[in-house]
Amino acid sequence: MTKKMKISSSSPEVVSDSAAIKLTDLIKLAGVELGEFKIHCATVDATDPLDEFFAGTFEKWQSVQTYKNFNKPHVLSLIALEVKHHWLFAGLYRVLSVSERKRKKQAEFEYCTEEVADLSHLTGRAVVYFEKTFRASYLVGEKHADKLRVSEIRPTRMSIGAFPGFNGVRLSFQNLKTIIREANPSWKGALANVAGVYVIADTTDGRLYVGSATGDDGLWQRWSDYAKNGHGGNRELRELLREKGLDHAKFLQWSLLEMCDARSERQAILDRETHWKKVLLSRKHGLNRN
Repeated sequence: MTKKMKISSSSPEVVSDSAAIKLTDLIKLAGVELGEFKIHCATVDATDPLDEFFAGTFEKWQSVQTYKNFNKPHVLSLIALEVKHHWLFAGLYRVLSVSERKRKKQAEFEYCTEEVADLSHLTGRAVVYFEKTFRASYLVGEKHADKLRVSEIRPTRMSIGAFPGFNGVRLSFQNLKTIIREANPSWKGALANVAGVYVIADTTDGRLYVGSATGDDGLWQRWSDYAKNGHGGNRELRELLREKGLDHAKFLQWSLLEMCDARSERQAILDRETHWKKVLLSRKHGLNRN
């Protein structure tokens, strides 16, 4: 007999059909009558749905569809996790209405939904084991309900988590905004006490922008500026977003190149910034001009 999987395990085991409770049974235990429903299996495309979940915008994000994908009374939302066949339960939503929006290339359908409050205690906490071996993302619930097995109930709602160390920083624009908005204590404590050199990557074409933080509150203050609008006042990034649209900020990624003591001379930090621009060729092939 196989054993129950732990999502945090480095070598996960398969969940036993007999050992794990069905997600739909858990929903019934909460007193919710599911009825007919669609399963939305959200995976990374142009947007990472987990970023949207952390930012509190998942429902708004999934409400806009290119087809009438939510043609049932309820939508059960799952978000793909890094561990294969594991999904985060992102809520059960009641479909209230749908309206069509005309676009140049194709129509869009905007759904008005509301989360079923009786299950909100499981949203972001229930991890589901579901072996989805096909591409379809919008599934008829009744056909797959028996395959959705709860592998873990997390003690707290999944979030971005603690600061991973300076060598582990890699943030999307959405995650950056979330960390700054929530003033995440571990991130703020780390970034506010150091100066340094950072790099912003445009993930659509690989172009880089190298910058530095030298002011009060160090990297935290500088990155707070970026969280407001994506460009943080940088001329090059402002022009990029003007050309491609403000929504292009979702393709930007922040990382750290070198940490400096917050008491370091400003010119010494600027010299290190120049060094990295030369190393990464960000003037010749990237987004830096000076």
